[in-house]
Amino acid sequence: MSTASLFGFFHSLWSLLAAEGVGVGVAAVLIASLAFALPAGTKRRIRGPLLLLLANLLVLALRVLVGPTGTAGKALPILGAFFLAASIGQSAFLLVLDAIFGKRRDQPLPRIFRDIAQGVILIAVVLITLRAAGVEPTSLLTTSALLTAVIGLSLQDTLGNLFAGLSIQAQRPFEVGDWIQIDPDPRFIGRVIEINWRATTVLTAEQVELIIPNGMLAKSTIRNFTKPSGISRRTVELQAPYDVQPQRVEKALLSSIQGITGVRTEPSPFVLIARFADSWVMYHLNYFIDDFTQRDRVDSMVRQRIWFALQRAGIAIPFPTRMMIQTQDATPEARAKTEAEEQARRLAAIKGVDFLATIPEPALERLASLSKSCQYVAGEVIIRQGDVGHELYIVRTGEVSVLLGRGAEGSVAELARLGPGKFFGEMSLMTGARRAATVQATLDCELVRIDKEAFQDILASDPRLVEEITQVLVDRQIEMEENLSARTAARSQKYKEEKSSALLAAIKEFFSLS
Repeated sequence: MSTASLFGFFHSLWSLLAAEGVGVGVAAVLIASLAFALPAGTKRRIRGPLLLLLANLLVLALRVLVGPTGTAGKALPILGAFFLAASIGQSAFLLVLDAIFGKRRDQPLPRIFRDIAQGVILIAVVLITLRAAGVEPTSLLTTSALLTAVIGLSLQDTLGNLFAGLSIQAQRPFEVGDWIQIDPDPRFIGRVIEINWRATTVLTAEQVELIIPNGMLAKSTIRNFTKPSGISRRTVELQAPYDVQPQRVEKALLSSIQGITGVRTEPSPFVLIARFADSWVMYHLNYFIDDFTQRDRVDSMVRQRIWFALQRAGIAIPFPTRMMIQTQDATPEARAKTEAEEQARRLAAIKGVDFLATIPEPALERLASLSKSCQYVAGEVIIRQGDVGHELYIVRTGEVSVLLGRGAEGSVAELARLGPGKFFGEMSLMTGARRAATVQATLDCELVRIDKEAFQDILASDPRLVEEITQVLVDRQIEMEENLSARTAARSQKYKEEKSSALLAAIKEFFSLS
């Protein structure tokens, strides 16, 4: 291209720009305003109007090259006008909704309203462009009744989804961020991440996107787990034998979920008898959570706690009657050997308790036979401060934490951690005193539990044991208090006598010993 031709090209292009300078200038000013006014996270939306303006400038260049004659010469001005009008319309839309009103709203405008508004602007731009080109838009619609009918039928589902989406936004049965279910299958539970003019997108817990047409949603029953509040009820089903009293089952189930993170105390959990089956009773443990995203984790923890609670309570989960167990039962000799080994382990744990060291060997063996082994999972509360309890616990495996709650302050302080060989609950066993602290399992642990009934026979058989055990308990208490308050030896002796007398009287009264 010669210099003269190049000069002529730019001269013609400048003439076109001068002729259409108002429109191009308005579009450029609007885009520049958006660059300053839009929030930082939405500035990428400027690309649409900017690309339309660049397309208009490209059409202007093509008009210079092609010339005003021919089909292309007549079509290019119409195309350029469309690009310019679309750029101005989209810029004005973004400036009004995002830059001005968007800053005043707590939440962004729903996607469906944005899509509809942009669609209306696009239709208006097309109609204006056609009218500017000398084409009457209404004449296009009336030229063919058959074409109109075909278009109407083809858009039936699309229009249905559009109006269903508008209905969803008007009634607001759910919003972006809500957890909903639109099918009985629990796999179709998910969080709403987008609502547009055609469909609603739901993200399931498996990180799978479900794109549901709005028309289908309008005809479905929707369960919203987020409204009217974030609290939702969960239910765990389990079976228990007929020969176990319902009160025992209910007590074990309610105790199992105490202290589980995510389970609300208000509304309080409750147990229902669901039905009587052929070989077992169906129970429903109902509890409430306020974080639906953690429902599977909480449900799993509840089932884990239930298993341990039923094991400790001696309640077996029955097998279905149709299930055939083909294992051979252990012989009486094998069962006796297993029980003897377990009793020997309990006896070894009992011998490690200092205040029980004065009990003769035969009595210790009997105490071991009457005691029980129980398991607790990490995080489970074993005893609670202020509760009534008559059991002593010896740690065989694992670890527990001793926690003291301060009523006025509402805070909890950890006093100690007890490992294998340590014990707690001796004062409640010997005097019936309320629990002085809360003990919680920090690791999965196995404990030996000695209750009042087992100890009653031992004390009744030898009254001298009461005084000997009392002396050991008093020495132990004074030693702990001296470590805390640094008492002098002179004061400790007098205090020891007073403490021993009071404790001995409490033990005799608790066990009804003369």
